[in-house]
Amino acid sequence: MAEYGSGGFGQPGGSRYLPISEHGLIGDLRTAALVATDGTIDWYCCPRFDAPSVFASILDADRGGSFELSADVPARTRQFYFPDTNVLITRFFAADGVAEIQDFMPVVDESREADRHRLIRRVICVRGVLPFKAKVAPRFGYGAESHTVRLESHEAVFRSPSLTLALTSTAPLESDGLDVWSHFKLLEGESQVFALDRIGDDVPARSCPRAEAQEQAEATVRFWRRWLSRSRYHGRWREMVHRSALLLKLLTYAPTGAIVAAPTTSLPEQIGGERNWDYRYVWVRDAAFCIYAMLRLGFTSEAEAFMGFISEHGIMRGTKESGPLQIMYGIDGRCDLPEYELSHLEGHLGSAPVRVGNAATGQLQLDIYGALIDSVYLYDKWGQPISSGHWDEVGAVVDWLCRHWDQPDEGVWETRAGRRDFVYSRLMCWVALERAIRMANRRGLPADLPRWQQSRDAIYRQIMARGWSDDRGAFVQGLDDTVLDASLLMMPMTKFISPTDPKWLSTLDVLTSDLVSDSLVYRYDPAASPDGLRGSEGTFSICSFWYVEALARAGRLEEARLAFEKMLTYANHVGLFAEEIGRTGEQLGNFPQAFTHLSLISAAFNLDRALG
Repeated sequence: MAEYGSGGFGQPGGSRYLPISEHGLIGDLRTAALVATDGTIDWYCCPRFDAPSVFASILDADRGGSFELSADVPARTRQFYFPDTNVLITRFFAADGVAEIQDFMPVVDESREADRHRLIRRVICVRGVLPFKAKVAPRFGYGAESHTVRLESHEAVFRSPSLTLALTSTAPLESDGLDVWSHFKLLEGESQVFALDRIGDDVPARSCPRAEAQEQAEATVRFWRRWLSRSRYHGRWREMVHRSALLLKLLTYAPTGAIVAAPTTSLPEQIGGERNWDYRYVWVRDAAFCIYAMLRLGFTSEAEAFMGFISEHGIMRGTKESGPLQIMYGIDGRCDLPEYELSHLEGHLGSAPVRVGNAATGQLQLDIYGALIDSVYLYDKWGQPISSGHWDEVGAVVDWLCRHWDQPDEGVWETRAGRRDFVYSRLMCWVALERAIRMANRRGLPADLPRWQQSRDAIYRQIMARGWSDDRGAFVQGLDDTVLDASLLMMPMTKFISPTDPKWLSTLDVLTSDLVSDSLVYRYDPAASPDGLRGSEGTFSICSFWYVEALARAGRLEEARLAFEKMLTYANHVGLFAEEIGRTGEQLGNFPQAFTHLSLISAAFNLDRALG
């Protein structure tokens, strides 16, 4: 619970930034917005996840733009999701009354209305009386584009060179030619509605009266509950598992079936540091693991849509010299994602640079082949049998991997210090070959099995001989190395090694000693394994959930359950996780992150099954 009102307009407690964790997420399966616990929308890109921002005060409180809506008197706030939905409610508790904001984006199938990207904010006084204030201050093009405002009574039109937005309101509006604001008082039972729409020649402006706002709120609740009802999960921690599933669905781009790694860019992995990246793209690895999580819960249509994305955009038919796959793609399947810096934005809490695009696109990360082929294998097993065309693509990728698995790469953590022989990359190459062999055998599909098996076995022998350190008594980050790496927690999960194999149990003990802090797990030690970047980082939440699963598979159920319960305490107030956890439990990195939530689902599923 937070208390506001002592600072300037929209600046709680005099602070210019709320912590990353003080947000919930809403969206319409095309884009998304972060809503802070003080009622401010401080991140929103329109018309899609990777479009330039309209509101970005989370990255620059002065230049980023925001949509502020809050009580006009000192008030405490609480925020929660309407149960089993992505409708977010922020409540204000003041001396003379209680009110709430219902924030949501209607999910519609009709292409014309889907292009509206309507964002609705309903303010309702539920007890007593409460004055409210609103300020809508868009800053188009990441705050770099100028705009004009045309105000007519209860409608304001913001026009920039690249985008036009219409704000309609049941409350009176005022404007200074740049921003729009409103002041109003609500008595018990009264409400006001604000709706922000993208408009254009194909999408005309439209008002949003109170009755329509209520109808769209009810329709949005029905959509999310109907979607979640398909879940087959009935085990422990069901609420957290379902919140994670709802988040993964929110990060899906419906027009193509793509899944973004996170809806934000440049939220820092270290406050004041340079480890700030744009995650609004489709990482092959992250999306493939998402498919595993979705299939586990029974959401086969999401897996089918992602397989459609892979096929339609020829992801496995690439012809680049570095291999058929890139590590990431745009949500529309594009390959070119040039990285540049927005020097006019100061970054969250001064954490510059703010980046758009991602230079890691050109990296070689061989582990993505295992992640993708494994997701194809699981879809073929739990969803629908893959087509002959898909199998031809799989065969071509595996044939390429037979020729190229034994080479250095940048690795799963996207280091910027040159290529190395990472054991995890070898492990996932083994997964790609092993799963392809399984598919060929189970369905009698044509394959060069002797060659595939020879390569698979060569990888296994190399990892066992050179990926194991007698000095450390553990599997290590690189061949002939002594540095530990939490990615190797995947070894028993991929069925490369038995979870009770003596070598694995020894590795688990050493990882626990060196990389685990309470329940939290560091990826590796940057001092022992330089990654080409300055500064440190927090613990990686996906590794922490991998650790839970590794403990469970090793039969250490009490430790696993305690570690899992501790991890849940690091979730924010609405059950969301960023990429990392800092030294004092703060959320760090892009938020919310798909990778963390899919590993939560997997850990919960396997721990629940192990507990019986």
